[in-house]
Amino acid sequence: MICGGGTGGHIYPALAVVASLQRMGLSTTDILWVGTRGEIEEKLVPRANLRLETIEAGAIAGVSWRLRAVNAAKLLASLPKAKGILDGFQPDVLLMTGGYVNGPVAIVAWLSRVPSAIYLPDIEPGKAIKSLSRLVQRIACTAPASQKFFPTGKTEVTGYPIRPELRAATKLDKLEALAKFNFRADRPTLFVFGGSRGARSINQALIASLPQLLKKIQIIHISGTLDWLDIEANSNMLAPELRTYYRVFPYLHEEMGAAFKAADLVLARAGASMLGECPAFGLPAILVPYPYAWRYQKVNADFMVDRGAAERLDDDKLPAELSPMVISLIQDKTRLAEMSANAKDLDVPNAGDNLAKLLIGLAKRAIR
Repeated sequence: MICGGGTGGHIYPALAVVASLQRMGLSTTDILWVGTRGEIEEKLVPRANLRLETIEAGAIAGVSWRLRAVNAAKLLASLPKAKGILDGFQPDVLLMTGGYVNGPVAIVAWLSRVPSAIYLPDIEPGKAIKSLSRLVQRIACTAPASQKFFPTGKTEVTGYPIRPELRAATKLDKLEALAKFNFRADRPTLFVFGGSRGARSINQALIASLPQLLKKIQIIHISGTLDWLDIEANSNMLAPELRTYYRVFPYLHEEMGAAFKAADLVLARAGASMLGECPAFGLPAILVPYPYAWRYQKVNADFMVDRGAAERLDDDKLPAELSPMVISLIQDKTRLAEMSANAKDLDVPNAGDNLAKLLIGLAKRAIR
């Protein structure tokens, strides 16, 4: 059983683990996903031909006390349904990857003596992960820096699991990737994104900087769905000679790997996926921690900065510093090459297999 949802960061690593489990002999009928009703997993999980069950869940941190009370009541009310799902499927092992849906499922798994593991994609765990870690047998993490937050001997560094289609795109020829966007090979390419819904401050700062940036570089921009209409309108107002070097989309799925491969530099939030996806492609990054998830994204960004793979740009400095930082860095080929090598050193190509083997080991011990 896999439990996680709410964001792509909770879903895509688990899908990579599913692919590894299937290569090891499991079928789609051997796997059940439990997610949150009304969230993105309702689209992504069935697309992978996996069975999905959903329960009610919502945020209990960082929201008003009224909403916290409502969502806490939802979680408590979800316990019987979570128990019914678990009893019906009878899993040998449970993997949790994040999201408020983990709470009731972790509790019923612990009460039912189902062995379980948490995968921590970020460097530093939040309060929910720390609390749930007491109920699980193993904690898998992206990097050794996370081990200090948990009891000695309970963690295993697996690396960040990259979904198969992205991993396959690392082998694309760069000219072929550029051709998918009808881009030139003699211009540096910046890839900008902020998550499935987008990052408004990044979008706004980029739009304001486009006339200056597009005179020197070409840009692939994923705006997210929330700002798409405004971004599309601004794109249509660009001078034709500048629009030649700008490709903007509300969302990319199949072509996401090609966008990474075409890029020389990434500008993005400092979500956990940056700890795996930029290293997989050996891509330097400018990371902009989300101010409302400041602690965790700042730690992720600083981890990459300290290892020479990224630069950090704080959200409030975007309007003034985005354009000069991008131009300075993307034109410094020596610096880019150094950052690219440092990013590649962080890649763990077999991360999905590592986590799949951890789960199989837990299940085998339980069966014995």
